[in-house]
Amino acid sequence: MTAPTVAAPRLLPWLLRVHRPALYVWTGLLVLLGGTLLWLWGPLTDAAAEAWRQYNACATGGVCRYDQDAILRYKDVYLYASFAVLAVPFLVAAWAGGALTGRELEHGTAQLAWSQGISPARWLTAKLAVPAALVGAGTGLLVLLHHLTWSAGRSRVDNTKSWFSTETFYANGPLVVALALAGLAAGALAGLLLRRSLAALGAAAVAVAALWTALRFALPHLWPTATGVSGLDGGPGYPGLLVDQGLVTATGAHIDNPGCGSTATAECRELFDRLDAVGYYTDYHPASHYWPLQLTATGAVLAAAALMTLIAFRLLRRRTADKGAAR
Repeated sequence: MTAPTVAAPRLLPWLLRVHRPALYVWTGLLVLLGGTLLWLWGPLTDAAAEAWRQYNACATGGVCRYDQDAILRYKDVYLYASFAVLAVPFLVAAWAGGALTGRELEHGTAQLAWSQGISPARWLTAKLAVPAALVGAGTGLLVLLHHLTWSAGRSRVDNTKSWFSTETFYANGPLVVALALAGLAAGALAGLLLRRSLAALGAAAVAVAALWTALRFALPHLWPTATGVSGLDGGPGYPGLLVDQGLVTATGAHIDNPGCGSTATAECRELFDRLDAVGYYTDYHPASHYWPLQLTATGAVLAAAALMTLIAFRLLRRRTADKGAAR
């Protein structure tokens, strides 16, 4: 007689049951942050816009009354909500490293699933596919709400952040979605490498921080810049994301800015004459470069996420093959 075989569990219900607390937390985060962005998009933007209208009317004379609290409230809530959106990739990475793979390998849950007829590759595919769909959709929703909120205040609220400010640039486009997916891949890989939940949690968060740091240095150079030239009397100016600036000589050469200031002082005039400088140059990205920069950077981050995912599958296959051969 042959021993009865144990049917492989259905992966999706099993995955949702194992990670039900994380699903509740993710849903709660989306509801809380999404609600905050909707509040900011509607009532807070309207109140701040009216306060700025009252403030600007003060220049016409008469009694000056305006709601300063509405202006400050809009500024604070926008800043906190933006940073909350930017924290999503780190939260995803920490959860993926600590709970998605690290804890299951540490406690033997993964090995139990493999012994019940689920192949390691299928196990990891389910581990990544379902969270990737939820993370991508949820983060995308937050990005959409953030962009709508920023757009609503851009022409009505005087202290709306510029498009190239760090928190606005990242939280307004698909780049933060790609970073969240990269965090998922980094966490899964860290869990497979370290097989300890706490260590994988920290390593995944550090990996996302390193990726983000590298991206911030590389991003201004992912698309050709525009160049503006201004006179020496007013100093350099740039209506966008600054990349480089300095002096322009009479021959058209670009040299470093000595940081003297304008020609209003005799010392600066003498220095500029000695350098044969005739103006300032500024290499920058105008607002029209926002989407090219966003999409190029998003593609680069998604490529990094795909690479980490590939490494995770190969690492899992090698380790499970080695264990099978050892038996």
